[in-house]
Amino acid sequence: MTITPELMSLEGKVAVVTGAARGIGEAIALALAAFGADLAVCDRDETGLAAMAARAADMGRRVEQGIFDVRDGAEVARWAAALGQAYGRIDVLVNNAGGGFHAWFLDVSAKGQSALVDENFTSVTHFVRACVPLMPAGGSIVNVTSIEAFRAAPGFGVYAAMKAAVEQLTKTLALELADRGIRVNTIAPDAIPTPGDSGLASAVRGGATPADAPPDYGPKIPLGLGRPEDCAGPVVFLASDLARFVTGSTVHVDGGSGAASGWRRLPGGAGWEP
Repeated sequence: MTITPELMSLEGKVAVVTGAARGIGEAIALALAAFGADLAVCDRDETGLAAMAARAADMGRRVEQGIFDVRDGAEVARWAAALGQAYGRIDVLVNNAGGGFHAWFLDVSAKGQSALVDENFTSVTHFVRACVPLMPAGGSIVNVTSIEAFRAAPGFGVYAAMKAAVEQLTKTLALELADRGIRVNTIAPDAIPTPGDSGLASAVRGGATPADAPPDYGPKIPLGLGRPEDCAGPVVFLASDLARFVTGSTVHVDGGSGAASGWRRLPGGAGWEP
C-alpha cells in the first residue's frame, strides 16, 4: 500500500459520536465531518448538540441527532436501529460520553457508584453491541478513556476504575472483532480543560480560595494545557485507513503528563523538579 493523503479521507463514511454537544466530543465530531464523514451524534444537551450539528451541516455533511441518556440500553438500541435505516451502516464509533464527580470512595453511595459505572462503562458496552452489527470490514471503534485509567485517582476511584475497564475491554474487543475487520483503540486524554470540568477543580480543593489552593496543574504538563481539538486529530487518524494496522492500542493525548510522572516544571522554565 502506498501512503497518500487520500488515506486520511473519511468521505463516504458514517461516524457515530456520543456526548457530542460540547468539549472533546464536539471537537471530534467536527473534525470527522471536516475530513468527510457524515455524522450520527447524541447527547442529553439538545441545544448544544443542535449548534454542533449546524456547524457540521455547513460543511455539507449529513447529520442525524439523538437526544437521550447513553445509560439507557433500550434507547441506544432503538437509535442504532434507526441509524441502520437512515444510513445502512456505521463505519466509525467514538464512545466519548462519560463523566464523574469528586468524592472519596467511602462517601460514594450505591446509587452514585451505579451512575458512574453506567455512564463510563456500561454505555460503551451498549453502543458496541448496538453498532457492531452495522459495521462493515474496515470499521473503527475509538473509546475515549483518561489518564486516570493508568494511575491512582483519589476522589475519583470509581470513575478511574471504569476508564481502566474500558481500556481492558478495548484490547479484548480488538481480538474478538478482528475477524470482522473492525479495529478497536482508545485515546487517553489529560490536561484538556472542557466545560464539563468546570466544577471539579473547586470540589477537589474543598472550597479553597485561590490564595490557598494547590499549585496550578499546568506546570506538570511538558507541553502545557491542551484543547479539545487536540483529541480530535488522533481520532481522525484512528478512524482513517492510515491506521489500518493499528488495533488494541492507546494513544495518550496528555501533553507529556504521563511521561513526566510527578515531575514539575520550575518557574520560568529553568528545569524540572520531582
